[in-house]
Amino acid sequence: MVPEPRPIIQVSQTATICIASQAPGTRVYKTGRPFNDASGVRLRQWMGVSEEEFYDDSRVAIIPMGFCFPGLRADGSDLPPRRECKEIWRTSLFSRLPHLKLLLTIGGYAQGWHLGPQVARQGVTETVRSWRQYALADPVLRIYPLPHPSWHNNRWLKQNTWFEDEVLPQLQQDIRELIT
Repeated sequence: MVPEPRPIIQVSQTATICIASQAPGTRVYKTGRPFNDASGVRLRQWMGVSEEEFYDDSRVAIIPMGFCFPGLRADGSDLPPRRECKEIWRTSLFSRLPHLKLLLTIGGYAQGWHLGPQVARQGVTETVRSWRQYALADPVLRIYPLPHPSWHNNRWLKQNTWFEDEVLPQLQQDIRELIT
């Protein structure tokens, strides 16, 4: 069963930070609020922001690859993001965000869209490991590739301790400069 479309985004022309993620999950679909789940708690911790700062659309845009909950696989995991959202709306939305200074690409789908298909082929671990190359490539827009903050990635985080040691302090510093 495909859930009824219910786009869940947060966007404003004044936003300086954008979170490009995968797609809303079941809890987010029910509440209509992006990252209103355990993944959102972890993401806010990674970013070093309060819930109030995170949900301030004048500062932070949240634009998933699929705007609507895609449904579940037989094993209970989420289906991939629905294609029509990115094909019809993403380019148009991003063209209306003239003040972006920092972009978080969360997971392989967002990294493939924003960093190119060759990056998607190398996988999330290698893309995140190469974070400096993306964060420092453009003086106007810093791009941070991140793994998904889901509990599904707890093992990944334990195996890749460099992520919390190296990436998060710089990410939090860059975000603090934009938020304050």
